[in-house]
Amino acid sequence: MKKPAVLAAAFAATLLAAPAFADDFPAAITVSGEATVSAAPDLAQIDAGVANDAKSAKEASDANNAAMGKVLLALKGAGIAEKDYQTSRLSLQPQYGQNKSTGASPVVGFRASNRVTVKIRDVTKVAGIIDTLVGAGANDIGNISFEVTQASKLLDDAREQAVADARRKAEIYAKATGITLGAPLSVSEAGAPVPLFKARMATAPMAAPAAVAPGEETLSVTVNVSWAIKQGQ
Repeated sequence: MKKPAVLAAAFAATLLAAPAFADDFPAAITVSGEATVSAAPDLAQIDAGVANDAKSAKEASDANNAAMGKVLLALKGAGIAEKDYQTSRLSLQPQYGQNKSTGASPVVGFRASNRVTVKIRDVTKVAGIIDTLVGAGANDIGNISFEVTQASKLLDDAREQAVADARRKAEIYAKATGITLGAPLSVSEAGAPVPLFKARMATAPMAAPAAVAPGEETLSVTVNVSWAIKQGQ
């Protein structure tokens, strides 16, 4: 990060030495500032599904529809709003065997599967919802992720800190190169992705209650700030 800032300072010095260009291209020094903030997640998302095998496609599909119906009823009974669960994958695939004498792979059955993505707006209920899903017949619990939904608001203090960090760096470069900072010319924010904690849950029914730890998320913000260099310094 230091190298681009030094180059920017050197470029600014070149502009100062060429006043014919100064009016069109103000001499400036540009640096990046960073800051972070930690917050507890307030939204969880999990994938759950059921898979059924049968000799015929209809048998597999009928069994799967009945199984998923129980899962959806369990979600509703657990207080999950209908808007917070959505089908994410539905499939019906032939299953192949092997004929040792001919080497052919005949169809020996069918597998039907159905998955839903569930949003849980109270992260303290995640473990209970997983247990409910498993108890209702879900035999494929997939990824779990946690999210801070108000990340942008929580980052407001970090944004101020990031600008202050950028100014601190700019002043260091200004002092090292013998120039004086002027007014800010531009401020831009780089992408600040919200990290997600993900874990793979067991795909078989669990004898003990699910153990889930939401933890804390560390949110980061990066800003790029350009300062004018005072003329005549």
